[in-house]
Amino acid sequence: MSGSRRVDRESGVLHMRRRDRLIRHWNDRAAGYDRKMASTERRLLADSRRWVCRRAAGATLEMAVGTGLNFPHYSADVRLSGVDWSPQMASAARRRATSLGRPVMLAAADASALPFPDARFDTVVCTFALCCVPDERAALAEAVRVLRPGGDLLLADHIVAAHPLLRAAQHVVDLVSVPLQGEHYTRRPLHTLRQLDVEVVATERLTYGTIERVHARRT
Repeated sequence: MSGSRRVDRESGVLHMRRRDRLIRHWNDRAAGYDRKMASTERRLLADSRRWVCRRAAGATLEMAVGTGLNFPHYSADVRLSGVDWSPQMASAARRRATSLGRPVMLAAADASALPFPDARFDTVVCTFALCCVPDERAALAEAVRVLRPGGDLLLADHIVAAHPLLRAAQHVVDLVSVPLQGEHYTRRPLHTLRQLDVEVVATERLTYGTIERVHARRT
């Protein structure tokens, strides 16, 4: 085996091991996630979920669906599918959908390798999850791929802060949070989106610039 092939193979093995470790991390958090996040959800995140979900229409895919915290915010006529790479998170989302009486097609799948054909959905949603996917650009490229032309991509996430002191603190936190649980505090998906086949329709930045909502449209 040549040196370059050996390096590629070793890199692939390390990637899979890291991916499996992160999936175990989210499987372990699934049962207590809603309880642990309740205060943060109520004070900081819920309004952004409403902002995103009320713009969704038609056949809608939610990437990294988590425990289904967005489900109550979609209109009744949205035809919803969801994926999460954590089977335990997807199971929690299924229980929430059942309790709400909301039909949702759910599957365990990686946001960076979606199991859907091109141009399958009218809307793709991702909230507070791009901070945790290993390859943010690959996930966004997949979201655009499965959108029909003219379809809407709706995002909300915590991002690198506008305030310099907060931004410096986030870089310090990244030193611990990225290797331990794969969570990035200094990303900004909007910059990556501008390199893809989308038009940015609307953006809002909140909470000292640490949360951003984005409405983009596939061209």
